[in-house]
Amino acid sequence: MNADAIVVGAGAAGLAAARYLAGRSLRVILLEARDRTGGRVWSIPSESSSAAPAELGAEFIHGPARETRALLRDAGAAAVDLGGESWTRGMNGELRREDDKFMIAASIFELAGALPTDETVDRFLRRFENDSAVREKAAAARAFVEGFEAADPTIASVRAIADEWRSGVDSTTARPVGGYIPMFAQLSHTPAAAGVRRCLSTVVRRIAWRRGEVSVDATNSRGESRKFRARAAIVTAPAGVLRRGGEDGEVAFDPELPATKRAALAKIEMGHVVKVVLRFRTAFWERVREGRYRDAAFFRTHELPFVAFWTQLPLRSDLIVAWTAGPKTTALSALSRSERIDLALANFGALLGESALARKEFQTGATHDWSGDPFARGAYSYVAVGGGDARNTLAAPVDDTLFFAGEATSFDGQGGTVNGALETGERAARELATSLANSYSRCGDRDNGSSVE
Repeated sequence: MNADAIVVGAGAAGLAAARYLAGRSLRVILLEARDRTGGRVWSIPSESSSAAPAELGAEFIHGPARETRALLRDAGAAAVDLGGESWTRGMNGELRREDDKFMIAASIFELAGALPTDETVDRFLRRFENDSAVREKAAAARAFVEGFEAADPTIASVRAIADEWRSGVDSTTARPVGGYIPMFAQLSHTPAAAGVRRCLSTVVRRIAWRRGEVSVDATNSRGESRKFRARAAIVTAPAGVLRRGGEDGEVAFDPELPATKRAALAKIEMGHVVKVVLRFRTAFWERVREGRYRDAAFFRTHELPFVAFWTQLPLRSDLIVAWTAGPKTTALSALSRSERIDLALANFGALLGESALARKEFQTGATHDWSGDPFARGAYSYVAVGGGDARNTLAAPVDDTLFFAGEATSFDGQGGTVNGALETGERAARELATSLANSYSRCGDRDNGSSVE
């Protein structure tokens, strides 16, 4: 055997798994298709060391996030709770200050607990269309599902949303000071120091397995074939990649995954997001309208292609993030990178009524197409109607040989979050380590193996 364990994917879950296993003196090979670690966390540093990085993927910290905050402390970094004001564009085109209704509106899903069977979010919310007392709240709840969950209400399970709400959705949101760069550097350090064999630009094509043995076929950046062997594997590829089952060069399993696992994947959808980071010469929005928006954290609108913009408050910065998610991304899917950036800039300028000033102050923009990314196939996961225990089923090990991690396997309300990914990586690593320990106790000393082929 080349190793005790192969970890497929070097995002948050894969790095956490490799870190845990390396800390227990297991021989680990970490395979990553990209030329970088981090997965759907991608921080682009600013040319100025004092400026905030552009986060093209995950940006916030949701809820207690104990693992995330512990890693930040280990890295000498910190998290700061979001602050500032929320502004919403009204029917007359004017921005008005109002309390953030997103999380408050989501409480309407508590009523879904009384439903006899699961149904889509869309069908559930349509019940309130003619009720003037809750119509506005239902509309905000729909915006919550599309914007926060990045989900399509005509597909998403209302029971899954309700269960997530009951399991402790925490409206507390923070951001890492200086972005996720320090934390992921810390997360990568321990495996590297412990001798984990890390192979970047290594695309896994096939995972052949039987109890107690895994063989992984991959290709490197030069198109050369590589083969790796281990006693077990932890697969952290996103659900959007796994559910394609070998299509278009995606990872294939031999033999294929059990029917229950495939059925679970069919019920886990990937949410779609278009996120653009705009960097300006100055934070000009703090000066317009006599400083009216100086303490603005969020701007929201329903009329523009980009429905939300946010600053970096409570940190002062020259960055604005433009965001749209769920079904509204369809209209932007055909745009090129430069067209998305230009549209985001135009929308922000129009929202403030300062189109010319926004273009004058604009410096540069950045974005990434996560839906078109073959190693992501979307931003983060949500459960489709009838999904039930899909996340739990996807998380379950197969024959004490294949283990699964990643935010899509988080079933405690942390799906779609960095902390959910970290937790599942550690969970899968514990399961694998326990399985190997039991195997070694039955079979004697482990095979010392050989080098990677």
